[in-house]
Amino acid sequence: MSDDVDLPAIATDFRVALGQLIRRLRQQSHTSDLTRSQTNVLGRLEREGPATANELARAEGMRPQSMAAIVGALLEAGLVSGTRDPRDGRKTILDLSQQARDEFRAGRLAREDWLAGQMAAVLTDGEIAHLASATDLLRRLAES
Repeated sequence: MSDDVDLPAIATDFRVALGQLIRRLRQQSHTSDLTRSQTNVLGRLEREGPATANELARAEGMRPQSMAAIVGALLEAGLVSGTRDPRDGRKTILDLSQQARDEFRAGRLAREDWLAGQMAAVLTDGEIAHLASATDLLRRLAES
């Protein structure tokens, strides 16, 4: 890498721009009163599939008692359902309800529609091609 590249400055600018874009995307489909922790748990269940409350607590880096409160609120809101673990009847396996799946799908479509519209309105065809190439780089960074 060239000595005249200011990697820390690029990293800072990138982080700030990405944070702004994420906030804008969240604004496009934010229709509920869920807390960030509740939203994180729902997202994890959507991405990784069913899990017990203890598994969710470990994955989210929180105490099981805190996760129990989050899960209770999500159960009450009808966004998750629980079934007995066939291997250990003392455990409950949590999964997204159909209502939550529908809300995730609608929110995702709203965010994607907004982003595609903004890309078409703000960027040139060449810039959109650059963004498409950069998407692979972003994915590599995220997966590293």
